[in-house]
Amino acid sequence: MNTLAERLREARLKANKNQEEVAQAAGIKQPTYQALESGKTKKSAFLPEIAKFLGVDLDWLKDGKQSDVQKSKIYKLESNVSFVDTPLRAIPLLDYVQAGLFHEVGYDGLNPLGTSWTTYEGARPECVFSLKVEGLSMAPEFVPGDEIVVDGSLEAKPGSLVIAQEIQHGLARTTFKKYRVIGINEFGVDVIELVPLNPDFPTLNSTQIEISIIGVVVAHNRLFKY
Repeated sequence: MNTLAERLREARLKANKNQEEVAQAAGIKQPTYQALESGKTKKSAFLPEIAKFLGVDLDWLKDGKQSDVQKSKIYKLESNVSFVDTPLRAIPLLDYVQAGLFHEVGYDGLNPLGTSWTTYEGARPECVFSLKVEGLSMAPEFVPGDEIVVDGSLEAKPGSLVIAQEIQHGLARTTFKKYRVIGINEFGVDVIELVPLNPDFPTLNSTQIEISIIGVVVAHNRLFKY
């Protein structure tokens, strides 16, 4: 918009206000405002009040220029993403054998495969680690190579995605599954299932095998390959 009159009209119409409402908000008479919007009057000491009432930037209303604040607002309106300013924190990247040795008091000094980074902190940062997904039991939501962040201090709830240890025939194996409670046994202990998201894989039941929860999955990272 090239003129003050045009910018006033544009702002007023976008705000769905009439001239009388704008004039009252600015503390002037309607004919005085009408003279501004018609172009008969080229400037006014009441532009700050008018800009505030119409929800527009004062610099833009005065001369058509966009202030840094207004440019920032426009960028945010036109963008479907936002910047993340949460600091990254290093956490150990473990393999599944190491994860099976992990316990609720935290990482116990095993040599990790490497280091990963996360914005997740949790109540006990020392209990947080990462794993790379193996196998297809949690596909298609999780595929081999995806990285997941696990908090060993959290208690699993129905529907949680968990890292757990299953023991069958004396052999322990670490697995990634969905946690489901299906009942309570005679000792008042939850009967749970570890459910794969991929229906082609079997569900594990705590009445048939020994199951212990290592941690709850709290984040999921995936690199897209081209």
